[in-house]
Amino acid sequence: MGFQQGLSGLNASSKNLDVIGNNVANAGTFGAKSSRAEFADMYAAAMNGTGANNIGIGVNLAAVAQQFTQGNITTTENPLDLAINGAGFFQVADVARDPNAAPNTAPTMDGPPMYTRNGQFKVNRNGYIENNQKQVLLGYVADANGVIAPQQARPIQLPTAGINPQATTGIDLEFNLDSRSAITVPATGGINFNDPTTFNNATSVTLFDAMGQDVAVTYYFQKTAANTWDVYATANGNSLMTNGAGDAMPVATINYPPTSGGNPTAGGGGSIAYYMGGGGTSLDGRIPIDVPATVRPDGSSTLPIAGIQLNMGNSTQYGTTFGVTDLTQNGFAAGQLVGVSIDNSGVIMARFSNGQSRPAGQIELATFRNPQGLQPLGGNIWAATYASGDPTVSTPGSGNMGVLQAGALEESNVDLTAELVNMITAQRAYQANAQTIRTQDQVLQTLVSLR
Repeated sequence: MGFQQGLSGLNASSKNLDVIGNNVANAGTFGAKSSRAEFADMYAAAMNGTGANNIGIGVNLAAVAQQFTQGNITTTENPLDLAINGAGFFQVADVARDPNAAPNTAPTMDGPPMYTRNGQFKVNRNGYIENNQKQVLLGYVADANGVIAPQQARPIQLPTAGINPQATTGIDLEFNLDSRSAITVPATGGINFNDPTTFNNATSVTLFDAMGQDVAVTYYFQKTAANTWDVYATANGNSLMTNGAGDAMPVATINYPPTSGGNPTAGGGGSIAYYMGGGGTSLDGRIPIDVPATVRPDGSSTLPIAGIQLNMGNSTQYGTTFGVTDLTQNGFAAGQLVGVSIDNSGVIMARFSNGQSRPAGQIELATFRNPQGLQPLGGNIWAATYASGDPTVSTPGSGNMGVLQAGALEESNVDLTAELVNMITAQRAYQANAQTIRTQDQVLQTLVSLR
């Protein structure tokens, strides 16, 4: 039986060296996981045998077990390089590529999702995030407003077509008017926008029409009495409100509480009266503003912007210098995609040339009850099997899912030093098994030589 044991030992040592060699070869492969050859002894025994002194007949390879321990994370300069710190796999899928399909047609998944720890992703010509095997990354897709809702994982596409313009609908203007300022109403009344002695302070904001064209709106603050200020507004130099003679008229009058100078809509004698849209008194500090079509300095015409809500309820009148502490509006011009960033929860933020940022999607991860049951397909890809169980999917950082680190990659978890030591051990085991065959041959030679 010595030949049997020795031969099985040689086969086992050879396979062990194959596994070690594969580990060493993938020591520099991002997302690769090491494997371990696991062996079992063999015995020959009759069914229901009761012998207690059976001699083994060798060894066989019981399994090649994958080791899904965490690899080191190394940083890169590519924002689409992703590393999972913790449990989970990226989900990718092959897609059916129809050469006759219209541009930007959503791809059709060709088969079930597959799984990888290699986060080397890129953007293809259609804006989809894919790996080096041309498999697209799966996750939740954001709608046109950037809202992400949990759904069936689909290929994630970046908004490479850009972002459409949005007309301004709201303005928040927070400022302080100096209560020590002198009354600046000219003797003839009204205001002269070219004469700074006819108003106390001014500030400007850029609005946008439905075509994304910018409209420069300037607000002028004129003190007309103690605690009372008229607010005028111009768009590209033209007053928003005029009388029958074409003279500029205020769009609002602010009365500050005489004893506090604080919020004009919080009571105490304060109020904001507005004159556009039928006029009235604001209860929350918001007044309606309509900007008519105007001509910009370059000669182009802008579209009218109606229904803007100007919020001046947080303004104050204290005995300190004039200052604007907040001036925001919600319109913007059209913009092109200039970059992306991915946070640790997998949300992909698209940055546009107009300064806007909007979620483009969220990456979904998958975990398995028995990851060692996954079937390796090559190319850093695994497939689910009956042994692995069905995947459990969720967003990064939720439950037992790991978190993502953008601009980083997970290195192979192969311990090169340990593998080289294992290689020496396997080589010695191979030599020892060869020696058992040589010894058995010598024993048989001795028996054949008997006279």
